[in-house]
Amino acid sequence: MLTKKKVIVTGGAGFIGSHLVELLVKKNFSVIVIDNLATGRLANLKKVKNKVKFINANVSEYNKIEKNFKNCKYVFHLAGLADVVPSIEQPEKYFATNVKGTLNVLMASKKYNISKLVYAASASCYGMVKRFPTTEKTNISTEYPYALTKYLGEELICHWSKIYNLSSISLRLFNVYGVRSRTSGAYGAMFGVFLAQLINNKPLTIVGNGKQTRDFTYVTDVAKAFYVAAKSKIFHDIFNVGTGKPTSVNYIAKELGGKIIHIPKRPGEPDKSQADIKKIKKKLKWHPTISIEQGIKIMKQNISDWKKAPVW
Repeated sequence: MLTKKKVIVTGGAGFIGSHLVELLVKKNFSVIVIDNLATGRLANLKKVKNKVKFINANVSEYNKIEKNFKNCKYVFHLAGLADVVPSIEQPEKYFATNVKGTLNVLMASKKYNISKLVYAASASCYGMVKRFPTTEKTNISTEYPYALTKYLGEELICHWSKIYNLSSISLRLFNVYGVRSRTSGAYGAMFGVFLAQLINNKPLTIVGNGKQTRDFTYVTDVAKAFYVAAKSKIFHDIFNVGTGKPTSVNYIAKELGGKIIHIPKRPGEPDKSQADIKKIKKKLKWHPTISIEQGIKIMKQNISDWKKAPVW
């Protein structure tokens, strides 16, 4: 009997990580989830809990994670702290998790000679972009500690690929949304906020005039991008992950239905995000399959997920 290939997903109990874990289980991998449950939840893994090994550990503590990397083929590094405001308040905490944590994952990956490391990078590294769609060659402009620490993690990975011959792919994620998304924080949190408001018969809070647009990508499409990146023969590269089709906040509020109220615009928020995905389409043969309309429909069907969510 063939033994299953072993893989690690750091942050595997999180929003994106749990969807990736489900996909890897389906693809017949033996999955180890490393997550300290700071933002992840064991409930996110309920469909696969008997099929994965769960390690409650923080990636910033090397001695607690290192031995799990033995005999691993792929490592998917999604553990990290998101959100802009907390990163301004606690920059050292963000550095410990997003930078030191990434260094620890690299050290363990090198020690046990893993085949490929796939990193969840962030499109926040582009800052306040002026030209659209945004390509991977766009100037880096990290506006906040969150963006800086995610980008420093990516730089470490590029460096280790070059110096230590460690194969890696970095995926710069735009706005990811879908079931299990948190109601607070980054990664398409707006949907979680809106659904928690809908279920509690509260009006939807639109920041500013609602004409701002975001490149929303459905979470299962994003999970597939991680999978194809790991399987690819590419030694090292960086790819945008988005749809290339921006959608306005007003459009989403209208599709969800319900009353609307406007709240003041927040400083430092871009008016638009739009990924150029020509590179990932060409090199990894990946493209998004779920339209914004389909995504909204799936989320409305699963609205009970937001019953216990805090109303923002």
